[in-house]
Amino acid sequence: MATHKWNATDIPDLTGRTAVVTGANSGIGLKAAEALAHAGAHVVFAVRDPERGRVAAATVHGSTEVRRLDLADLSSVREFAADWQGELHLLLNNAGVMMLPEQRTRDGFEMQFGTNHLGHFALTNLLLPHITDRVVTVSSGLHRGGTGVIDFADLNRTANYSPTGAYAQSKLANLLFTLELQRRLTDAGSRVRATAAHPGYAATKLQSHAASLLSRLFMKFGNRFMAQDDKAGALPTLYAATQDLPGASYVGPDGFQELRGAPTLVGRSAAASDPEAAKRLWTVSEELTGTRFPLETAVRG
Repeated sequence: MATHKWNATDIPDLTGRTAVVTGANSGIGLKAAEALAHAGAHVVFAVRDPERGRVAAATVHGSTEVRRLDLADLSSVREFAADWQGELHLLLNNAGVMMLPEQRTRDGFEMQFGTNHLGHFALTNLLLPHITDRVVTVSSGLHRGGTGVIDFADLNRTANYSPTGAYAQSKLANLLFTLELQRRLTDAGSRVRATAAHPGYAATKLQSHAASLLSRLFMKFGNRFMAQDDKAGALPTLYAATQDLPGASYVGPDGFQELRGAPTLVGRSAAASDPEAAKRLWTVSEELTGTRFPLETAVRG
């Protein structure tokens, strides 16, 4: 007898709920936005290019709107958060850049660390007073790559830049952020949960900007013959956003090497489970972004 595999039809009714999806104009972000809107949520496409966002949102059946957000520019992050009013039930920190040639954000941070981690770190803290349910941050199985740890002595990778190493560090940072965010939420007595997910090997446009031609050719081959599609790649994010999971849960595909398959709880590296590294990264990230955790610690008897 076949066992049911969780899919987007299992998402509960989200009528009356609002979700923000960063990078919702393409790839797994768009597929996640589609599924949430289909389930009844009002979905905000938080995108760098509003025109592309409007084109993407027009393909989605349901309640949507488009707002500009450039995660590589902290002034844009602050503007997005300052304009927010009312409750926000789900924040999906989905947007990201991957294996880019060396470049900097508007604020001078290494682009992958600055976009994938610091931009979402600032956005989450600034929006947190409005959030009522879940913060989901998209990481990657490649968080195990590079040196395997956060290089606190050179977060901007100025000494020895590697597109793959910088990407791996940013994805490790996503998991440490989730770990420390959940600790802080728990200490504050908040019911909001922080979870993380990774899509496995999903065929999206993300891989097309890799720094080396060899990497781009390999990923083009992989996208065609090895990867699952972006709809399947969005399922771990959707599972992490809508299922009753413990805080700090990490969701990925259940297939071989977590490359493809139905969403399930998965493991992470020892470095991604290090509470001291998570606290240190949080402190550094507060200093770099000028944002702070906005909730007070609960008084416990």
